[in-house]
Amino acid sequence: MQTEKITVRQPESGKTLEVVVLSKRADHIEVVIGEGVHSVKCDLSPSRNGLLYVGKVMGREIIYERSREQVQADIDRLNPLLRESKRR
Repeated sequence: MQTEKITVRQPESGKTLEVVVLSKRADHIEVVIGEGVHSVKCDLSPSRNGLLYVGKVMGREIIYERSREQVQADIDRLNPLLRESKRR
């Protein structure tokens, strides 16, 4: 099984981090920041306008700069069988 990674940004410092995706849906993305015993889970939720995903980890905000439509397109592209099962 391939581990999916995405790049998130810290708006305060402008730094980018590569994080591991645990679960990915259009309305919620769960990621892990760090490795081993120092890893921290974070939930990313879409912003009000749906243009990006926002979450907080250890008091700091992180942003995933993709819209809900782009994330749903990624999900559909990676697993077309899942999309077919929804249409029933």
